[in-house]
Amino acid sequence: MTLKVIGAGFGRTGTLSLKLALEELGLGPCYHMIEVNAHPEHDAMWLAFARGEASDWRPMLTGYASTVDWPTTAIWKELAVANPQAKIILTLRDPERWYESAAATIFARMLEFETLRAETLRAEALRSDPAAVDPVRRRHMEMIDTLIVEKTFGGSLAKDRAIAVFNAHNDEVRRVVPAERLLVYESGEGWAPLCAFLGVPVPATPYPKVNTTGDFASRFPGER
Repeated sequence: MTLKVIGAGFGRTGTLSLKLALEELGLGPCYHMIEVNAHPEHDAMWLAFARGEASDWRPMLTGYASTVDWPTTAIWKELAVANPQAKIILTLRDPERWYESAAATIFARMLEFETLRAETLRAEALRSDPAAVDPVRRRHMEMIDTLIVEKTFGGSLAKDRAIAVFNAHNDEVRRVVPAERLLVYESGEGWAPLCAFLGVPVPATPYPKVNTTGDFASRFPGER
């Protein structure tokens, strides 16, 4: 299936709400990080892609009409070239608020995994508890660490660096994508600009609002 919409915004910029919105508008299914959770076999594929051991993203995106969030945001330019008719949506958020949200959710989970990975390595060295981290979760977090922490943020999630990377990414998207192909969008703007850009009617239902910081935390209570 040819992609019709490509999301270029980082996670924690309303990407899950946008996924649901695109699907409601008939532009789904939409690939988002939660799709990787539903298809754990994709973790190994994305990890190989992030490490430069593979270059074909099509096996992961077969059957999808749109993409948002990581991991696909990391290859938004490749997707845009391969799908020249696709519209590009850059989801934005105030940089300080974006970092605050990311630090409390995805970044916190990554840092927690770093601690658990170190514990696992020590346990394995002592042959005491080789299952300190669930293997499926370990593979998923290895992918996230490589693709996001290492490849996107250069190995550091420190606030100043993360915000600088966030701003540079957004500036690049606005600079290289032709204006007629790009929507710069904040989810608080609702249906009107999104539907106008995509040329579809405005639904009667409210624009989706999901995956708040509290929603994110509730999905991983005491996870280990």
